[in-house]
Amino acid sequence: MTGQALAVIVPVLNEAANLPSLARNLGAAVAEDTEILLVDGGSLDDTVAVAEGLGLPIIISAPGRARQMNAGAAATRAPVLLFLHADTHLPMGADARVLDALKGRSGWGRFNVRIRGRSRVLLPLVAALMNQRSRLTGIATGDQALFMRREFFDAVGGFPDQPLMEDIEISRRLGRITTPRCLRMRVTTSGRRWEQNGVWRTILLMWHLRWSYWRGTPAHTLAQRYNDQG
Repeated sequence: MTGQALAVIVPVLNEAANLPSLARNLGAAVAEDTEILLVDGGSLDDTVAVAEGLGLPIIISAPGRARQMNAGAAATRAPVLLFLHADTHLPMGADARVLDALKGRSGWGRFNVRIRGRSRVLLPLVAALMNQRSRLTGIATGDQALFMRREFFDAVGGFPDQPLMEDIEISRRLGRITTPRCLRMRVTTSGRRWEQNGVWRTILLMWHLRWSYWRGTPAHTLAQRYNDQG
């Protein structure tokens, strides 16, 4: 890879505690010339100060994950964009694998995901189901670290300005252009959401929200349900 061919964009909100491990992962997983950009959406903790102390470039944007990711894309000129959650770690050589995957006609894709947590049965099962569902439907989630060429990102207008399901919606729109590259290489995401709220309860909630979204329930309505129950 030469120059900043790829940018890793990380939306953050009150993630100060996770940034040291994120910085270590990025330092090991991607080439030194890969652009890394954090986008803060109004953290109330020390996220910005910690990022600056770790040498992680960070900008401030309007709150909301979709807005943060769009702001990050606008702030970089890299031709390939990888969107990463702050509690998700990339595998070694992820940048080279993404660039290789996008050499052909495919303009976007995602990784398989592994969920890190205490449960050695349920969380691996959840991850396996997520990966298989995504492979069958062509719909990716943010936990799977979406990546895309900039022209495809621009063609669909970036992430839709909605408070939830922005990953589902951009997958839908990108899927109308071309099928995704579903990489078997795995990112590792935190199981904190499942473990804090209960694995089965979280699974049922997410299934309900997805089903409701497919049936046409507005994203802002679903976001309220998620905040009330999540």
